[in-house]
Amino acid sequence: MTYYSCFDQNGNIIARCQTKEDINVLKKMGRPIEEIKEMKKEESVVCSLTGSPSDYNEDY
Repeated sequence: MTYYSCFDQNGNIIARCQTKEDINVLKKMGRPIEEIKEMKKEESVVCSLTGSPSDYNEDY
């Protein structure tokens, strides 16, 4: 499973998403996503252990 980290223009992480569709929804909601990086396997394990990536998106 692939997870993505979304960053704002200052390089701060603002969301973690499981699919590109999730990213598109956040963009439509007005989130200032400037950069998207695919998470490494070892980073994405944390998402699958702690719950849904949307848990990091307070307004999603």
